[in-house]
Amino acid sequence: MRLDRYTTGDYTTGAPIWKQLLWYFIGTPILRSYLIPFSIIKVNILRWFGAEIGQGVRIKTGVRVKFPWRLIIKDFVWIGEDVWLDNLALITIESHCCISQSVYLCTGNHDWGDRDFALITAPIYIESECWIAARATIAAGVRVGKGAVLGLGSVATRSLEPMTIYSGNPAIAIKLREPKTDANL
Repeated sequence: MRLDRYTTGDYTTGAPIWKQLLWYFIGTPILRSYLIPFSIIKVNILRWFGAEIGQGVRIKTGVRVKFPWRLIIKDFVWIGEDVWLDNLALITIESHCCISQSVYLCTGNHDWGDRDFALITAPIYIESECWIAARATIAAGVRVGKGAVLGLGSVATRSLEPMTIYSGNPAIAIKLREPKTDANL
């Protein structure tokens, strides 16, 4: 590959340079801060920079978001410590999802077959009631079906079916998820 010929092609960050600089120098340090443990401050800073955030969202310390204007988080979502939302493209997280510690959501990659190492981006969509366990990774273009679970340290490079538990690298289905109801508690 020839990195001296690399360009981002027609890719844009989706925000003017002044907004990117404000995010980098003000928004990011506040969001990542271990000195500010309050979710409401982190939620509001993301909203100020263009993220769509629902009610009851909890954001722990050390969270990284590349571009908040490319982020949608619905109601009652938990984002754990040191999660990295590397959102060159849109990341959508539906309601009642848990994104555990050190999860990495990556919406960008490169075409290793292209001599100029072309940038490729694709959104990530996580449907409601999912659990992405600690240190798991989700690749660009993946859709996580409603109620799916991606296990500890697993890597999802393809979309995950609803109500299925996945584990491994690459993640494979290991069993169906059968949530407990009031009747079987």
